[in-house]
Amino acid sequence: MHNQAAAKAYQRTTQTTVNPRELEASLLLKAAAKLQAATDNWDPAGLEFDHAITYNRKLWTLLSASVTNPENPLPVQIKQNIGNLAVFVISRSVDILISPEVKKLAALININRMIAEGLRG
Repeated sequence: MHNQAAAKAYQRTTQTTVNPRELEASLLLKAAAKLQAATDNWDPAGLEFDHAITYNRKLWTLLSASVTNPENPLPVQIKQNIGNLAVFVISRSVDILISPEVKKLAALININRMIAEGLRG
């Protein structure tokens, strides 16, 4: 019981002290790991596959909403690039759900890893 309380306190502290770029990078790497696990344990009818695609799609939906917000201070070109990537990721996710092929996941995994790497600089 005490360990659970300590873990929750640590998690709350971590969430409040992590900078936004590091948080975004961590979430993208988490999504990449889920997609990689779905690739490694290929079962398009399984829950792991569905959860990985859904998690990644939701993450990119949130990222695109955040980055395209008019109040976001990023340069317009970066906003457009991230928005275009989000459109690709979401479209590819729908395509994968309709017509599952393991090779289609590679692009999503690579995009997430490259963006996370860029965020971590």
